[in-house]
Amino acid sequence: MRLERLIGEINDEMYQKIVENRSVKDTDARGTAQIVGLSAIKYGDLSNQASKDYVFDVERFTSFEGNTGPYILYTIVRTKSILGKYKEEGNELKKGALLAPKSDSEKALMLSVSRFNGVVENAFEEKAPHKICAYIYELANEFNHFYHETKILSEENQGQKESFLKLLSLTKNILETSIDLLGFSAPDRM
Repeated sequence: MRLERLIGEINDEMYQKIVENRSVKDTDARGTAQIVGLSAIKYGDLSNQASKDYVFDVERFTSFEGNTGPYILYTIVRTKSILGKYKEEGNELKKGALLAPKSDSEKALMLSVSRFNGVVENAFEEKAPHKICAYIYELANEFNHFYHETKILSEENQGQKESFLKLLSLTKNILETSIDLLGFSAPDRM
């Protein structure tokens, strides 16, 4: 299969999924589909160890669940949305330290965030981008567990809420830096 045809098929598949989801206006759906489609191809290829063969499965690579580019992008878009809502309420995220974790999911996310530098250094030394992919998949999973267990914006303790949001912002920045290293970017909405 020619790369041009593969990209076309992936973009069409992503467009159909985005339109079905109706989270993006029709005028923006094609552009978003191209961004997400490119992430599906690049992440799908880079997430596999270079010395091993794999089967490129369009359905699996374009899924919004599992170890895929669209799943990583969806996580980034979710973090942007939460931070955007906080700012729309007229709030600013203040600088400062994170508070001690209140839950196991928050602690797991903090520990995952702390591994970023080591993972990137190791991936560079070994010329192994699949290690960055594995790391951001783990980080996205840890964030999503934290997100589902924690009422971030409805937290009544303002200091705790700001700590949650700082952790969320840090997670977003690490995910965005990682996908930038892998050669793709995230849309603002999906």
